[in-house]
Amino acid sequence: MAMALTLSSSVVLFLCILAVRSDLDDIVLEQQSSESQSTDCGCQGLKRDVTVDVRDENKLEHHDDANIYSKTANEGPHETERDIRSKLVLLQGGWFMMGTDDPGIPQDGEGPQRRVRLDPFYIEEHEVTNQQFQHFTNQTGYITEAERFGDSFVFEGLLSEEVKSTLSSAVAAAPWWSPVKGADWRHPEGPDSTIEHRMNHPVLHVSWSDAQAYCHWAERRLPTEAEWELACRGGLQDRCVCVMSFPANGFGLYDMVGNAWEWTADWWNVHHTTEDKYNPKGPETGTDRVKKGGSYMCHKSYCYRYRCAARSQNTPDSSASNLGFRCTADAEP
Repeated sequence: MAMALTLSSSVVLFLCILAVRSDLDDIVLEQQSSESQSTDCGCQGLKRDVTVDVRDENKLEHHDDANIYSKTANEGPHETERDIRSKLVLLQGGWFMMGTDDPGIPQDGEGPQRRVRLDPFYIEEHEVTNQQFQHFTNQTGYITEAERFGDSFVFEGLLSEEVKSTLSSAVAAAPWWSPVKGADWRHPEGPDSTIEHRMNHPVLHVSWSDAQAYCHWAERRLPTEAEWELACRGGLQDRCVCVMSFPANGFGLYDMVGNAWEWTADWWNVHHTTEDKYNPKGPETGTDRVKKGGSYMCHKSYCYRYRCAARSQNTPDSSASNLGFRCTADAEP
């Protein structure tokens, strides 16, 4: 699919991001005055638990299958709809070194470095966009978990003063994040925001379950953490806001790090061995799913996670203003 990029809007948004980062830097400096060192932006703690005010009728049980809200969500797209899916790039797989022996954030389980062998696979050249996700919801009637819960997590620096005045709670360990009523993929910064001029931006506020549903509809799947990391190690590690605004890496993939966090298929685990692995898929069960790539909010001074080996986690029903995904597909044997 040919992507129409609006570079002028990306410049404006880049300036906005600079302002947001400045605000976040101030917050972090204040936090570090009482703590010896911070390695956290807090986005791995954005989980739906008892501290979040959720109406009883909107509470959802998590399901691993993609058919959650719509009977048509699992149907493959019609021929005309397939054109909206991202271009797939074939990666030949093979052996590579996963993880690192010099972890930026040791408690995240970035190490030890180990040899991993993967079969060939396809991966989308960029993150799923608002335009693509809108096609999916238009065709299936799918309703995201953020829409059903009635809120999603947003960094306070992105909110209007009007929305800030309505906030009633925040994340205890990261008070610059708040569950915002009316925040969802169509309203990234709350009910008074829109994606009207951001259709080529990554879709945000999608849970792991939402990402699963889209991938299933598109006849694709989420990447394993190993597949994602191999794809990331293809070259450049540019950060951006609009998709495809910076050069692709050596594999022809865009925005693998520092744009939006991307869901993977794997359950979270921080204990790894140095044994060689073949097509690893993580633990069989867990409570959190792995996300990779960091986001536009990452910075080396407090959240050095915009690296290929870096990793973080959230519960499968979590969603936030810096969390998206891309799909993969098996290569033909």
